[in-house]
Amino acid sequence: MIKVSGQGGQIQFDGQYVTITRKGFLARATIGKGEKRLHVSQIAAVQWKAAGPMVNGFIQFTMPGGNERRSAFGSQTSNAAKDENSVIFTKKQQPEFEKLRAALDAAVAAQHTPQASSGTAPSLADELVKLNTLREQGILSDTEFEQQKARLLAQ
Repeated sequence: MIKVSGQGGQIQFDGQYVTITRKGFLARATIGKGEKRLHVSQIAAVQWKAAGPMVNGFIQFTMPGGNERRSAFGSQTSNAAKDENSVIFTKKQQPEFEKLRAALDAAVAAQHTPQASSGTAPSLADELVKLNTLREQGILSDTEFEQQKARLLAQ
């Protein structure tokens, strides 16, 4: 479980869900108090702007089909402060947000990577059962069944 606090918002990531929570006056004045929960499968991208000595940084979550627009130079952080999918952070808070970003990048990448159905090849016994079922259904003749069985056993 990763928990980070930024300016006007907190983010919690449990490996599956990103929860953005807003409390207090600053939250009420910008976006509004409350909580937004996103499953990693809903996140298409994680946008990042590092904090500098004079400016804050931000982390922003992009969803497929979201209405995005590019901020003009010099107004990226102020625009992110008005976005419900963003949390602003200071230079001092940045190391914790970098850990969150790394965990989210890994989780989003894993979510969008095709997974093998079971991770292992079917066993010989499973293959023989399938062949027998095909023979019983009349899809394979007895001769075809014996040929495929011999092929499997020769491997």
